[in-house]
Amino acid sequence: MTAAPPPVLDTPRLHLRLVAPEDAEATSALMTQAVSRWLASWPIPFTVAMARERIATARALAAARQALSLAVTARGDGELLGWVMLHRTGDDPRTATLGYWLGEAHHRRGYLREAAAALLPVAVAWLDLDRIEASAHPENAGSFAVMRACGMAFRREAVIHAPARGRDEVVHVHGVERDGLTPP
Repeated sequence: MTAAPPPVLDTPRLHLRLVAPEDAEATSALMTQAVSRWLASWPIPFTVAMARERIATARALAAARQALSLAVTARGDGELLGWVMLHRTGDDPRTATLGYWLGEAHHRRGYLREAAAALLPVAVAWLDLDRIEASAHPENAGSFAVMRACGMAFRREAVIHAPARGRDEVVHVHGVERDGLTPP
């Protein structure tokens, strides 16, 4: 029996697929200071070599069903807009952390709400999860709007290490249980 491949999803405006080596240059170009400032592990500069390494790791983790990193692309022309990612947490393999980002030119269009709402019900089944959590800086209103659109609610305040900036940072953690997600 062969393991099911990572999901490929279409929404009205987007196509979500496993990140691929050919995404490296666009990923590097999209990762600007304005994007990186909200992300704990996406430093600036984010070179093409770093993108290639991140993609190779993402693909290996997907093959092992430990994570799922999908390219968020425009449905019409396939342009890479950003990434949406789920990684199992180290302390509870039935919980995953959701992460996401878009290039600056694609902000404030509802793309991440659309992508995450489509992905989460499929991902909990594919990764066999009980819950999904996401975190953001307290002032990141856009990220909290994405979380709310996915049915997530505030769980706690936490301090995380942000290797992109080499410091600890306060975040607000939101979460949703498997049964709180709408089936695809």
